[in-house]
Amino acid sequence: MTKHLKLNKFGNVMALKEHILLGNKISRIEALVLFGVQDLNRELLRMKKKGFIIKNSKVTMTKIIIRLNKFSVCKPPKNLPTNEIVMNEYWLNN
Repeated sequence: MTKHLKLNKFGNVMALKEHILLGNKISRIEALVLFGVQDLNRELLRMKKKGFIIKNSKVTMTKIIIRLNKFSVCKPPKNLPTNEIVMNEYWLNN
């Protein structure tokens, strides 16, 4: 279940970190569309340097689009094979 975040006055990177700290998974496309964070890898590296353990797995683009559509509207082109496109998702190891 996705936990909702409260956007605060500290900006997009802080909102992204709060989202992850609440136990939500994140992908590069979600980081960009939902938070405006252009370099998710850099932010994950910063978190790793602070001692967080970041896990990842490969999932279909379809899974990420379904999750993304809980917060926004994302309609890929009909001819895009979203079940065949593989992307990474990241989360904190508890």
